[in-house]
Amino acid sequence: MSGDGDRNIIRVLLVDDEEDYRSVLHKRLSGRSISVVEAATGQAALDQLSVAPVDVVVMDVKMPGMDGVQTLKCIKDRYPELEVILLTGHANPQDGVEGIKMGAFDYLSKPIEIEQLVRKIRQADEKIVRARVEKEEAAFRERIKQQMVIAERLAALGTMATGVAHEINNPLAIIQESAGWLQQILGKPELRDIPRKADFEKALNRIGKAVHRARNITRQLLQAVHTQSTDLTEPVEMVAVDLQSLARESISLVEQEAQQKQIAIRLDIVEPLPVVWSEPYPLLQVLINLMTNAIHATGAGGTITLRLEGTDDRARITVLDTGCGISEEHLPRIFEPFFTTKGVGQGTGMGLYVSWGIIQKLGGTISVNSQVNQGSTFTITLPVKE
Repeated sequence: MSGDGDRNIIRVLLVDDEEDYRSVLHKRLSGRSISVVEAATGQAALDQLSVAPVDVVVMDVKMPGMDGVQTLKCIKDRYPELEVILLTGHANPQDGVEGIKMGAFDYLSKPIEIEQLVRKIRQADEKIVRARVEKEEAAFRERIKQQMVIAERLAALGTMATGVAHEINNPLAIIQESAGWLQQILGKPELRDIPRKADFEKALNRIGKAVHRARNITRQLLQAVHTQSTDLTEPVEMVAVDLQSLARESISLVEQEAQQKQIAIRLDIVEPLPVVWSEPYPLLQVLINLMTNAIHATGAGGTITLRLEGTDDRARITVLDTGCGISEEHLPRIFEPFFTTKGVGQGTGMGLYVSWGIIQKLGGTISVNSQVNQGSTFTITLPVKE
């Protein structure tokens, strides 16, 4: 079937080396909700298919050069979804049988009754439509199955998130307070020269980093629950956001880690840059998430570029890195909750999911392009007006 505007039109490629015969069939098929294009040889048929798709091929078996059976094999190799009806002479139906074995829909003997040919074309088209619908239904069922699994996991996460935050954050607060108290004690003049003071300070610093990491994990868990449970149509508090200032702030918050890994961060602004009506702090969180991921994916000597550009109605924020990239098999799952390509203990798999939810709520889109060993490009588009 052709596009939405011509849903009942069947596109047919008629292949026969006899021009007069093609002309007669063309005229008789036209006007029956069938659109016909012609080709005189097998190679011409393949050339035609490469530039203009059809639904059904009607093809003579006996042609000079590449015959119908050889052309059928090429068509099935390149376009397995196409259906081919072969036309054979009365004297040699074996060619039609051979064609059926190679994947032809059916074969008809010449001379052909036009109504029989029309019926076969429609049956072949119905088979294509059924196969397409079955494929779409199978893909839909698989998506629903995956969404149910995710929904169950998020429901369980929602049940435990508040308890986890309470049970973990309370002792974390005590640990942080105690570490701060110890640091104050070590800072007193009478302890200035105690043995191994540097080791104590190093240990307290490690405790502080561990507390920060643990709090970050509980924060991401709570954000994930909030993201999946919040109605995306719920009004949000929009203000005028200066993207350039927001971008510079996000860079300032991650540049120390980037410098430690010897990674350069560049800000690329394409003027004129529109003022965006959005929520600044969630958007800042998304930029920090993307920049942090880029730092983790990029090796020493690499570059991360934060690019800002826009039109009258849309703003685009792009984060490009020269890192390890994302494999093709992982790309479709990159925004799923709990999915991560990082090692155990290095990521929760919630950062990109939370970022996706924030951008959706702000009325925008987020997408990714990536090639292994060449880097990744995350692109955010946001509406300029409220």
